[in-house]
Amino acid sequence: MRPWLGLERTLDALNRVAEARNLRTENGNPVRFVPPGAKDAYYELKVFRSGEVETRPDNLHDFFNALAWLAFPRAKARINAMHAAQMPRENGHRGRLRDLLTVFDEGGAIVECEDAELLAHLEHGRWKTLFWQNRDRVRESMRITVFGHAVMEKVLEPWPGIACKALIVRPGIDLDEAVHTWLAGLQPAASPRDLGPVPVFGYPGWAVQTEAFYEDARYFRPLRPSR
Repeated sequence: MRPWLGLERTLDALNRVAEARNLRTENGNPVRFVPPGAKDAYYELKVFRSGEVETRPDNLHDFFNALAWLAFPRAKARINAMHAAQMPRENGHRGRLRDLLTVFDEGGAIVECEDAELLAHLEHGRWKTLFWQNRDRVRESMRITVFGHAVMEKVLEPWPGIACKALIVRPGIDLDEAVHTWLAGLQPAASPRDLGPVPVFGYPGWAVQTEAFYEDARYFRPLRPSR
């Protein structure tokens, strides 16, 4: 994968922004993006204890992770702190809460909307009704912001099956603060099933879309009745 600026220049650029914005972990360590060292199974603990976010050379996944830190510093620091708090308690058995943190960190999206009817279509997986029959209303009343850095990487080679886990918030709110507040309120029993899906390429204008496009169950799957 080709580099963006070359590793050294990329890290320098990222770190200048991180320093200017005073990015820190929740225990106060300055966040800095560094070349990878020895492989460590306790990545999140290492970030929490040192503030060093390892960024592999020419790796877009890591590059987008760094951009997410710059865009959502409080939320990313909270995710990291929650991982660090849970890991010593796991005794080798990763819990569902950390699964949820990882799923949202990698594949989350923030949906800004207060239109109750549109939200009902979203939450019940009525994709054609939402994105096709109400496409003008969606454009006006619903905004989707991708949080997950793995999704950002996937969008460089787009395909209609890309879906995110959706956190719904009211429009106009500070998104970093909104995600941080949601994370802070999570209970130990929280799991990835607590967030519903949103097929982001269904959003009007993100792809070449026809009525038949929204009828393709490969990409717009009905939700399970138990959700």
